[in-house]
Amino acid sequence: MSAWSQNLFALLTLIVAPAVLTNASSVLALNTANRFGRVVDRSRQLTDEVSRLRDDAELRRIRLSQIARLLKRAGLLLRAQTCFYGALGLFVAAALISVLGAALASGFPFGYRAAALGSFVVGSTAASCVVYGCTLLVRETRLALESLAEEAKLFERQSSPDARAG
Repeated sequence: MSAWSQNLFALLTLIVAPAVLTNASSVLALNTANRFGRVVDRSRQLTDEVSRLRDDAELRRIRLSQIARLLKRAGLLLRAQTCFYGALGLFVAAALISVLGAALASGFPFGYRAAALGSFVVGSTAASCVVYGCTLLVRETRLALESLAEEAKLFERQSSPDARAG
């Protein structure tokens, strides 16, 4: 009996891991697409607001700064989206290479080893893509928080008794 047939956890891992990783990549890609859509909507909103601002130079400066930040966020999200789609494709490729390796296991030991190495390299690259994409999402979230803090300060300034009196 082979070691694989005696270790049910190893077999379960081989079956479940590709599905979980592929599903995680898909969910991250969907989430990133939604975030990108919100950045586009907010950019349009701020662009409209800036085009109507004439009197308040400070508010115009803040809005232009926010638009620049939104452009950075959009760039990060696009790179993250590329990573997640790349990871998704690479996980599928790793699974197919693994199936090929399993087919070669009994009669072609060199092909089996090459497929095992190829599957490991492709799967590792896919995992690296997911990690890098998540890092990009963290950076994008920090930029979003900067804008939120700026909005809160602006709201405080506009709702203070001095601003309402003037």
